[in-house]
Amino acid sequence: MIFDRFRLDGKVAVVTGAGRGIGAASAVGLAEAGADVVLAARTEAQLLSVAEQVRSLGRRAHVVPGDLSDPAAVAALAGHAEAEFGRVDVVVNNVGGSLPRPLAQSSPEFLEKVFRFNVSTAHALTRAAAEVMLRGDGGVIVNISSVVGHIAARGFLAYGTAKAALTHYTRLAAADLSPRIRVNAVAPGTVLTSALEAMVGEDSMRRRVEMSTPLRRIGDPEDVAAAVLFLATDASAYVTGTVVEVDGGLQGPNVDLDLPDL
Repeated sequence: MIFDRFRLDGKVAVVTGAGRGIGAASAVGLAEAGADVVLAARTEAQLLSVAEQVRSLGRRAHVVPGDLSDPAAVAALAGHAEAEFGRVDVVVNNVGGSLPRPLAQSSPEFLEKVFRFNVSTAHALTRAAAEVMLRGDGGVIVNISSVVGHIAARGFLAYGTAKAALTHYTRLAAADLSPRIRVNAVAPGTVLTSALEAMVGEDSMRRRVEMSTPLRRIGDPEDVAAAVLFLATDASAYVTGTVVEVDGGLQGPNVDLDLPDL
């Protein structure tokens, strides 16, 4: 049956940035499909809450709190998964992000820091997990990119550049790791996470964002988690090197930071 291709029974997934938002929704979604999950993020209390949801679904959860801005710490998650569950089948590289900053305030050091957090961490875990996957049945990598990786919006120079790099990294890694490991990405648009709440918390600003989005709403983390599940399972068995855009139909920016002309 076609629905069987959306199952992950007996599989093990590693999700970074799993304490809230897209990471938490993805982890719970993968568990609903049958996967045991390694959950990693900075805040242990948040991870424990997500782990409780995973276990309530009858799946196992292993919590690894830590500073995921360190690529070495992120790479170590593959070893945690293998030690705890004996395998790694799915990786969701969700950790990343950056607050908006105008070009004039974006130093080379800031740009490098954002690149490291959004790209180097994903590469570190992909490389480490691939070693484990290739000793077994292969696997799947899902990278979380962003709409600003392919549209231009003021204030997102560092973040957008890093996510554009992650998008093309996805294609290049898919070529290097085929045929035994598939690598794809999801590029979310404006999704209602705590970070977005800080930017569009006011009713008037939120309404502007909604009306600037073709589907006339802000995305939900589960909108992205559904795409992650598709890419993580055999439902997408003939898909690699692809970026799935979950952005409400955006063709241009829908968040205006009101930055002045220089």
